[in-house]
Amino acid sequence: MKSVVQPEVVERLRAAGCVFAEDEAAVLTQAAPDAATLGELVRRRVEGEPLEQVVGYADFCGVRVRLRPGVFVPRFRSGLLVTLAAAHAGARSTVLDLCCGSGALGMAVRHRVPSITLHAADADPAAVACARDNLGGDVHRSDLFTGLPGHLRGTVDVLLANVPYVATRHLPFLPAEARLHEPRTALDGGEDGLDLFRSVVAEAPAWLAPGGLLLSEVTEAQVPAAVDAVRAAGLRAAVHSDDDLDATVVTGASPRR
Repeated sequence: MKSVVQPEVVERLRAAGCVFAEDEAAVLTQAAPDAATLGELVRRRVEGEPLEQVVGYADFCGVRVRLRPGVFVPRFRSGLLVTLAAAHAGARSTVLDLCCGSGALGMAVRHRVPSITLHAADADPAAVACARDNLGGDVHRSDLFTGLPGHLRGTVDVLLANVPYVATRHLPFLPAEARLHEPRTALDGGEDGLDLFRSVVAEAPAWLAPGGLLLSEVTEAQVPAAVDAVRAAGLRAAVHSDDDLDATVVTGASPRR
């Protein structure tokens, strides 16, 4: 039965600056089993908490991703990473979702290619717990590659590394939803935004299988430096973009032996 959206809920959201107040009101109403819960959900949203964290899920690339408070919310533009990763993955591919957050990327790739072997990793305990909600087993607490099982070395066919890439000086200009409700470690990429990217790229060749592919999201302005880092690691660099998603992805392919 369809829930009836109360006009006062729409008005509270609109007054708080929610651009899509009607749509958000519908989502909140659908998520609330009773009026008291709805009031609490609306309060959290009005105070600036991301809608996806308030209702506990995000719809992303054909899957519903469970979310916990304080965990990075998957972005629409990251659909390009999913499309590219799924296109490269074969039926028996090993896929690693590094800096996985909720595990949304790996989950979406597995939805498209169900027979992959999927591993995910994050340094944040809250993110690890959230990813386990979504993925089940093979989610590791790991600071980049340090906590991964050794047997993955040299076997990864698709390495999704959606590492933080916001330059530190740009953090104050992010929307309040991100600044106040997502961990800084999921956003801050250092002086030029590529500190973690460079760390991942430098170690990636040891973990990639022959012909394996590293994929990472960057800004358009970061492309030249990102490509240089990929080439310096001995990987074949390529750049992919999608204007509709406002997304740019740099890939690095491991040589086939």
